[in-house]
Amino acid sequence: MSTKTTSSRKQGGSATPAKSGRGTVTGGADLLVHCLEREGVEVIFAYPGGASMPLHQALTRSKIRTILPRHEQGGSFAAEGYARATGRAGVCMATSGPGATNLMTAIADAFLDSTPLVAITGQVFQHLIGRGAFQETDFFGMTLPVVKHSYLVTDINDIPRIVKEAFHIAQSGRPGPVVIDLPKDVQLAKTHPVFPETVNIRGYTAERDLDEVALNELLGLIKNAERPMIYCGGGIISAEASKALREFVERTQIPVATTIMGVGCFPETHPLSLKWLGMHGTVYANNAVNEADLLLALGVRFDDRVTGKVEAFAEHGTIVHIDIDNAEINKNKVVRLPIVANIREALERLNRMLDASGQKPVKKGGGYTAFPAWYEQIDAWKTEFPVGFEDTPDVIQPQYVIRELYRISKGEIIMTTGVGQHQMFAGQHYWFDEPRRFITSAGLGSMGYGYPAAIGAKVARPDLEVVDIDGDGSFIMNIQELATAKTEHIAAKAIILNNQHLGMVAQWEDLQYDSNRAHTYLGDHDDRYDPESKDVSKIYPDYPTICAGFGVKCERVIHKADLEAAIKRMLAAKEPYVLDVMVPYSEHVLPMIPGGMTYKDVITKPFPKKG
Repeated sequence: MSTKTTSSRKQGGSATPAKSGRGTVTGGADLLVHCLEREGVEVIFAYPGGASMPLHQALTRSKIRTILPRHEQGGSFAAEGYARATGRAGVCMATSGPGATNLMTAIADAFLDSTPLVAITGQVFQHLIGRGAFQETDFFGMTLPVVKHSYLVTDINDIPRIVKEAFHIAQSGRPGPVVIDLPKDVQLAKTHPVFPETVNIRGYTAERDLDEVALNELLGLIKNAERPMIYCGGGIISAEASKALREFVERTQIPVATTIMGVGCFPETHPLSLKWLGMHGTVYANNAVNEADLLLALGVRFDDRVTGKVEAFAEHGTIVHIDIDNAEINKNKVVRLPIVANIREALERLNRMLDASGQKPVKKGGGYTAFPAWYEQIDAWKTEFPVGFEDTPDVIQPQYVIRELYRISKGEIIMTTGVGQHQMFAGQHYWFDEPRRFITSAGLGSMGYGYPAAIGAKVARPDLEVVDIDGDGSFIMNIQELATAKTEHIAAKAIILNNQHLGMVAQWEDLQYDSNRAHTYLGDHDDRYDPESKDVSKIYPDYPTICAGFGVKCERVIHKADLEAAIKRMLAAKEPYVLDVMVPYSEHVLPMIPGGMTYKDVITKPFPKKG
């Protein structure tokens, strides 16, 4: 990550006159919008206000599509969804004060999930800064801990350089969010614009030279390993390294487990895939990673939801860590061989080295024979601890919904999620074979993320069906974005796994607090819904009625026999569509490794529920 600094200083970079010609006078707002066009921005999610009105006026004269969210948080989550689906920086904009602060959650979310995001905010006139003016906040200062870089623009002539730098920083190295805070007087100022051709930021190095000696040492470790594993994450997707990873795996024949952020970076239907590891990951992935004698950690950060008790994580294996961000090396876990590198370049170089040594990829459909005893052990774990659930005749289990969606969609959708039990069920029971198909808030765990992210992903990939898997608690947090989808003709779909509870918190109440419900019931306390009775009059809130108010179609599904047809209607729709699927609140996400524990403490069977 770059050092966070003030933006008004000069940072070099050669410049040429604007294509419109030197001498053309341009206002600050039009200049910023033109700079966005030069960076290839096609869409911006922007909500107007007093301090950003000139920017919105300029956007009306631009070819950039401006999508009006119904809340700034919804717009910024949509920008994240766009970024995660494309790999290009998502762009959002808000006015000063509360407009800007409503972007904060998405900025922090993008920071923790390494999502390229450029957030533009209006600011009060410079002479009012620091005086407690109407809708003034120190957004530059507020965002410093959760950005790669922040800019407070104090000179209109800095706009071309700042915008070019912002996109370079957001999209290079380890991606992340960048803030551009633009006072209103700068938006209204006039200048003869000059545009930089190159970016030269003192102290910021996005790429690293490959350490050939370290890569050779890595290959030597593989030759001597008996139980090797690859543990890979979002860095593979950010670096567009999925193809290189698959070639490396089929040359070395090493099994793979991903993080939640890495889902899809390696095909989950591949024979060497163990899906994902961590708190709610597969038992066999957690076992294999922790009992490997060699662990190749590729584009990961050893976060606590993966490691559990970090000092006990993979404690008996040799660990190699390759990551673009030097700050992650030995931060959470001290490793034997750290390599700071672009993971795609490192894997491509390793593949060339393996090829030169005669180690060819296993042909498609061929067998894997490099580590027979290790494969046998992993297969035994898969047999003993499959990804499954206890099905029921008519009560719709949430896992069943995800599996039906997978079967009907044939794995060909982009899935976004909210945060909670439904998020884990979605990752467990759908199989992703391509990157950028599973979009979720992993590091920050932001409820309300799912549907706005689906809007952004659908704008980015109109050729694919985009379905948000959400919970009733998470969905309602940004339900107003149904209006955005409707009025902007964005056919983002949603399945609400409605259990009338904050399911994940209730699960922890069952585990740690004797099932005492501490404000985790979301329905009407005076007229509770009973999943067994299926009395729809007691379901609260009434999502079909709410959706109707937005002009969005919604079906409620309470019987298992009705689910398949409802999913097919939803997928076939050419407009926003919501399925409100009633599921039991008593279902637990399993397996589960309690926080701070080790893989040996995994819970695989339902624990008692008393209320």
